[in-house]
Amino acid sequence: MDELELLDTPLVHTGDMWQLLLRFAFNAFFVWVIIHKMYYPKSLRKDYYFTFAMISVSIFFLIFLLGSVKIKVGFALGLFAIFGIIRYRTESMSVREMTYLFVIIAVSVINALAVTLSYAELLLTNVIFLLCIRFSENLPWLKHTSEKLVMYDKIDLIAPERYDELVEDLKKRLGLPITKVEVGAVDFLRDVVMLKVYYEDNDGKGNSVNGMLKFPKANS
Repeated sequence: MDELELLDTPLVHTGDMWQLLLRFAFNAFFVWVIIHKMYYPKSLRKDYYFTFAMISVSIFFLIFLLGSVKIKVGFALGLFAIFGIIRYRTESMSVREMTYLFVIIAVSVINALAVTLSYAELLLTNVIFLLCIRFSENLPWLKHTSEKLVMYDKIDLIAPERYDELVEDLKKRLGLPITKVEVGAVDFLRDVVMLKVYYEDNDGKGNSVNGMLKFPKANS
């Protein structure tokens, strides 16, 4: 007997329990590879590491445990819609983080919902995800480019004919391999201009404060 009941509610479904554990381990392995081996080495963002891992666990159990409900497909699509419009109040997510978040959700939903597929088909699907991520991350023409907001004091260099001088000055002062500079708001009263500087991020780690618009206030 593989099932015990208490007040008409099963205490243990042995077969279902082992399927749950096996599929969870299967999903956890591939999600770990995506997060730990592909995302984290370039970003070193422990906060997103935690976020992606817990979202994967949450999505997997939500989908798997509600898999017998007839609204399972609509529920899965609803999750995609929710996370498609999600916005963190403390910090906006970059395109790369949003892409990995979408991939984590997609992999977790597939591994939890595709109960009619064989493990061979699931394995192939997950491997294709890994190969696509690895291939895209390593393409030379998709090399990661970072951007930094700079409040610049040499306002005379923002003229279009002095663009090369502007780039060279920024390279010297910032020490970055700058590829492009965009001129933003100009304050003629203070002789400052806001620049958006694009540069090659050779280590691929990024910087969470590159888009900061204001300097933090010092504690008095």
